[in-house]
Amino acid sequence: MADVSDLLANNRRWARQMNEHEPGFFNRLARQQAPRYMWIGCADSRVPANQIVGLLPGEMFVHRNVANVVVHTDLNCLSVLQFAVDVLQVEHVIVCGHYGCGGIQAAWKKTELGLIDNWLHHVQDVAEQHADLFPRGIDDAEAVARLAELNVLSQVANVCRTTIVLDAWRRAQPLAVHGWIYGLNDGLLRDLGLTVTRDGALAAALPRAIAGLAAPHGRTDQR
Repeated sequence: MADVSDLLANNRRWARQMNEHEPGFFNRLARQQAPRYMWIGCADSRVPANQIVGLLPGEMFVHRNVANVVVHTDLNCLSVLQFAVDVLQVEHVIVCGHYGCGGIQAAWKKTELGLIDNWLHHVQDVAEQHADLFPRGIDDAEAVARLAELNVLSQVANVCRTTIVLDAWRRAQPLAVHGWIYGLNDGLLRDLGLTVTRDGALAAALPRAIAGLAAPHGRTDQR
């Protein structure tokens, strides 16, 4: 079993460096949490939300789960979203998937992993709803990449349909919901062309974003 003492030593080194770089940083952070962004991402350890967008602790409110799924019965996710929107009043909710996602791959290949198979049915539902984008003979790597993108768009739609976000828009609270995807191979984020800023805009924006995925995207190396 690996020793975790190195993690404690790393923490002390990191805290010391932060204080040297920004004196009083932790005192300020402890007094107030005021992020402008919420991130709904995958639990994959290779996709650290704050680092890949260059933000410090306290600047991003984060919820993560396997395959960045937003389910209307998931009170954990909804509670985080409600706190972010209603209490912290974030201005942006970012749903971010990633290429090379093990959950997406398992969903596509219908790999049996145990309890998580039930969770990944949500991703399989996305593939079934958009079967026309997975023509017969499609390469597995291409299919998994496309499903990762479609899953992000579907989860953005789910966020937009929550009572939390709809209520915010109806009271004219500034709030944008975005769909992004991250490349493990190059460390770059890609905007999937779906940003929704008001009630009623999703109906036209979602089909446009999905249509943008119809052509092969040439990123089959993202495994």
